[in-house]
Amino acid sequence: MGILLSVFLPLSLAFIMFSLGLGLTVADFARVVARPKAFFAGAASQIVVLPVVAFLLLQLFRLPPELAVGVMILSFCPGGVTSNIITKLAGGAVALSVTLTGVVSLVSVITVPLLVAWAADHFMGQAAPDINVTALALAMFAITAVPVAIGVALRHFAASLADRIEMPVSRIALVLFVVIVIGALAANWSLFVANLVLLGPLLVVLNIVLLMLGLGIARVMGLDHADGVAIAIETGVQNSTLGITVGSLIVEAASGLPPFSLPSGVYGITMYFVAVPFIYLMRRRA
Repeated sequence: MGILLSVFLPLSLAFIMFSLGLGLTVADFARVVARPKAFFAGAASQIVVLPVVAFLLLQLFRLPPELAVGVMILSFCPGGVTSNIITKLAGGAVALSVTLTGVVSLVSVITVPLLVAWAADHFMGQAAPDINVTALALAMFAITAVPVAIGVALRHFAASLADRIEMPVSRIALVLFVVIVIGALAANWSLFVANLVLLGPLLVVLNIVLLMLGLGIARVMGLDHADGVAIAIETGVQNSTLGITVGSLIVEAASGLPPFSLPSGVYGITMYFVAVPFIYLMRRRA
């Protein structure tokens, strides 16, 4: 398990982020300027609305402090690679989804360490682990921002090579995601079972509320249906692999992954049970 935490987990996340960067182009980032209203509506939903909703739900669902911090860690994470796939299946604006995933992932290198330190102090008080914000930021930069930048550079300077390897890289990234989520649950199975009644409903409610709020925010902003679907999914489908990794980075567990990682592991599964009917409804509306 020590090898999983120290080697396999961060390397897997780095590979997943590389697969994300491989699907990005410089034009995707330029879209922030070309379509600022849609981008900033989506970014605000992810960076501001998502953590606020998670915090409010934690006032209703009483969880042990470590799991509450884990839920907040999940809420601080950007959308994952799978959010782009789900957006496409639901008939959303894929270009907007990809832009949001890429840009917010880079911004998270700064926001996540600061917010994680605040959440640990708020929910755990003096029992909170000593979080080195600078070290956490550097670690996140190394395993998220750098691989994304390498993927974007490869797409820009060697487009033909990027086209050839994008599909197999994406498939490997998906397999790694599944392995990480299953591993996180297996390593914390007793804790998961003990808190399933509280943790499961909270995460499902969080997911549903976020999807609905994403659609609502897009409608208030006067955006079209496709943009609304993209924003809703980017808000409701998080990079649970990053949440699991951050949870393991802030504290070394004696065995297995720490409880901070458990909500992200559970969400990595439950979000698909919510996403599938959402895809069906959005396709019918379209």
